[in-house]
Amino acid sequence: MGDSLTMKILREHLVSPAGSPQPGQEILIRVDHTLTQDATGTMAYLQFEAMGVPRVRTRLSVSYVDHNMLQTGYENMDDHVFLQTFAAKYGIYFSRPGNGICHQVHLERFSEPGKVLLGSDSHTPTAGGAGMLAIGAGGLDVAVAMAGGPFGLPMPRIVGVRLIGKRQPWVAAKDVILEMLRRLTVKGGVGKVFEYHGPGIRDLTVPERATICNMGAELGATTSIFPSDDITRAFLRKQGREAAWRELLPDEDAHYDELMEIDLSTLEPLVAQPHMPDRVVPVQAVAGLALDQVCIGSCTNSSYHDLAIAAHVLRGQRVAPNVQMTLTPGSRQVFATIAKNGILADLIAAGARILEAACGPCIGMGQAPKSGGVSLRTFNRNFEGRSGTPDAKVYLCSPETAAVSALYGVLTDPRTYPGGYVTEREPDVYDTDDEGMILPPAPDPERIEIVRGPNIKPLPVRGPLEETLQAKVLLKVGDNITTDHIMPAGSKILPLRSNIPAISEYVFVRIDPGFPQRAKQAGGGIIVAGANYGQGSSREHAALAPMYLGVKAVIAKSFARIHRQNLINFGILPLVFANPSDYDAIAQDDMLTIEHVRDQLRQGPDLTVSAPGGRVIRVRCEVSDRQREILLSGGLLNHVRQHQGSEHATQAAASHLASATMVASNGQFRPGKPLAEEVHA
Repeated sequence: MGDSLTMKILREHLVSPAGSPQPGQEILIRVDHTLTQDATGTMAYLQFEAMGVPRVRTRLSVSYVDHNMLQTGYENMDDHVFLQTFAAKYGIYFSRPGNGICHQVHLERFSEPGKVLLGSDSHTPTAGGAGMLAIGAGGLDVAVAMAGGPFGLPMPRIVGVRLIGKRQPWVAAKDVILEMLRRLTVKGGVGKVFEYHGPGIRDLTVPERATICNMGAELGATTSIFPSDDITRAFLRKQGREAAWRELLPDEDAHYDELMEIDLSTLEPLVAQPHMPDRVVPVQAVAGLALDQVCIGSCTNSSYHDLAIAAHVLRGQRVAPNVQMTLTPGSRQVFATIAKNGILADLIAAGARILEAACGPCIGMGQAPKSGGVSLRTFNRNFEGRSGTPDAKVYLCSPETAAVSALYGVLTDPRTYPGGYVTEREPDVYDTDDEGMILPPAPDPERIEIVRGPNIKPLPVRGPLEETLQAKVLLKVGDNITTDHIMPAGSKILPLRSNIPAISEYVFVRIDPGFPQRAKQAGGGIIVAGANYGQGSSREHAALAPMYLGVKAVIAKSFARIHRQNLINFGILPLVFANPSDYDAIAQDDMLTIEHVRDQLRQGPDLTVSAPGGRVIRVRCEVSDRQREILLSGGLLNHVRQHQGSEHATQAAASHLASATMVASNGQFRPGKPLAEEVHA
């Protein structure tokens, strides 16, 4: 049988093992692009700096500023200056504040079909809309990739999602991914890549494909991807980057580990109810719900089309008096376009509040709803408290549904709108002048001084794994605990991302306000959890800050992919109950002991945990040989430092191999010249 598109890209980038890896087997792949954003980037660059590599070794690395844009103190701008000077010195392009959300800008200005992108943000798969194999990861994994090392992950199962038919008016790309979440839930994509194919993909533009790929993260997927076809080529042509296009299609007889089919013609407008993206129902089933707020934007739905449909609905009318409405352009390019063609004026006249091109309310950075308020958003997550208001009720929907609902003040099926479905025609060519907003690396890096504000603290590390672990259960939690539960975001906490001692004071406070103090008093401990622990954002701080507080292990029924790897990267044992019913036998404050843990870990995946009353609980630590060595070292950074210069170390040897096959392209950027010509020369 032939290859899927995913397998073709993996074969081009596979460092090890040779041949055709089996699902679940660890693979190491070469990374072409990396991206960071300012909430994860400062720590990632401190980690890169600690490796002693003088220049990034990727084909392209970009540092974006889009998260910490609410500058109520000095901390955020200090981080921005650090990121700008660091990028100039180490060979990284820098997207300035105001240039846009990392995923939207990377899609527009840097995406390359067939390349591998690793990003320190869980929504990095957005670029799969342009045929990239784009994967979210923790910042330390991205730092290793920038240093020339490969990225390790379990070989995913490749799921072919065949799209047929054509969408009816007012049915959006957002409804396609909401239908996937309705069918599969937030756990249904763990260990999988969703590869969309079939005649129905021609009904989707690249930004619409990107919306579907973006929210594949909510399925728990490794990534999602669309073929690179003539629609992709047209998108890149409008961006002045047609030279970056290559046709990439699955073989006609492509093999998939699983198959699904969606008939687009049967879809209807959908909405995700609080407090999970998979609580999906038809809009008409909950129509009439009174709204307090409507927000259109985020990296999921902030393209030109998304704002144009809002303008079409609202033109000449007013937002309902009971609703506060915000709109967020995803990039400066989108912002400039709607300003020039009148869409921005229509939205302002309708009473919408226009926010800067940044993440904003999606991460709780402003625009928190009123207490107990109902907010309808085109974002990707509606976790409890994420909006900044603990008791708010957040619903997720398409821009079409959001715009019509804002007009009437209640949740409304957009198919009832009497004005007809028409959107503004997209420009034939977009404004591609990046001068002054995407800064190239410095031609004389030795003259650059990195500026570090007082909030940027040294990088904490732990020592090697102990011979015996004896620790108290600090906290017991249930299923689907998100990284927002573990390490909250928001305007108060996000500015502390580069200060681990300070940010650690907020670990688990949404579940147990006394957790940080109790962890310090106990000298650390163990977390016990249910299924899908650590879903959501890629934020490695949800592992790094608990490590700083002394957390040694997490025993769970199952883990989300990125968080599990982050735990390994920071030397925290990710243990799974061999018998899930043993979860019920452990209580908070129980003292647990894992004797000879290093020897047990070396001998295989099965470990025994001694609990009160003489009980013995069996757990599994299913890791690769490489991951086992990382845990024994006390984390990935320790492991890299120990093996620098050793030809026999897996990580170091793979780093040399990967860097030897990468193409350096960090030359001087010439203002006004399309990035495709500069970066891909």
